Amino acid sequence: MSKGLISPRGRPPALGDMGQHSAAVAGQRVGRVRRRRPARRVRWRWVLGATTLTVLVAAGLVLGGHWALTSPRFAVTAVEVRGASRVPPERILEASGIVHGESLWRIDPHQVQLRLEELPEIRRADVVRELPNRVSIVVEERRPFTLVHAGRLHWLDEEGRVLGEEGRAVVPEVPVISGLSEDELVSMRTTPGPRARAAITLIRALLRTGSALASEISEIDMSRSEGPVLYTLDGVEVRLGTEEWEERLARLEGVLAQVATEDVRGVDLRFRDQVVLRRGTR
Repeated sequence: MSKGLISPRGRPPALGDMGQHSAAVAGQRVGRVRRRRPARRVRWRWVLGATTLTVLVAAGLVLGGHWALTSPRFAVTAVEVRGASRVPPERILEASGIVHGESLWRIDPHQVQLRLEELPEIRRADVVRELPNRVSIVVEERRPFTLVHAGRLHWLDEEGRVLGEEGRAVVPEVPVISGLSEDELVSMRTTPGPRARAAITLIRALLRTGSALASEISEIDMSRSEGPVLYTLDGVEVRLGTEEWEERLARLEGVLAQVATEDVRGVDLRFRDQVVLRRGTR
């Protein structure tokens, strides 16, 4: 076999370096390419630009806010009141504190809402600013439920809140509450009193009977320590006690039907499974 031939199974001969390095090339060192750091003045230019932009934006906001607060375009020209039937709109406008001509952006809807809901007759209020110069007030009034007699007649809602005095002659659909003090009525403009809540609970129990019993009771006296005292249209005094009103009212309906033709002035249901009648001349 010729020495110049390469066998497929043999290792290829090492190739020699065919080039010659010059002395200048051989003495060079090849290392990492270093990046040049940007000049510090470039960084300061970026900081200065960002600061200038921030100042300009802040100044724009201040000027824009001043323009919005002072521009006649946003001066309130109309306030619409919706949902009021018992409370005069003029009273609602006065309580709102909104002044015609003031900037729409100076009005705080939440604060106006709180002022309106301080009115005894207002249950809930919503205040909406409408661009460019209008305000809408939507109120939900408290509904009168019954009257309370304490020197004068006052309307109560179903929560026991005093709504206002009633000077006219009216006939309520449910019994009138009596036996409350003037101090209680004053506090009930903001917080229902315990005796008023108890009387309203009793009235609801009367209405749940589904009978004519509620229409036969004219007054509920809450001044007694032993519990409420009911008075019928015929002047019969009914003592219920402090508990189990549902069961005792069911018994009362039957008792009143039985003694309708008798001379009975009082019915006492405070004792379990026993009815005490008080007779007399009507």
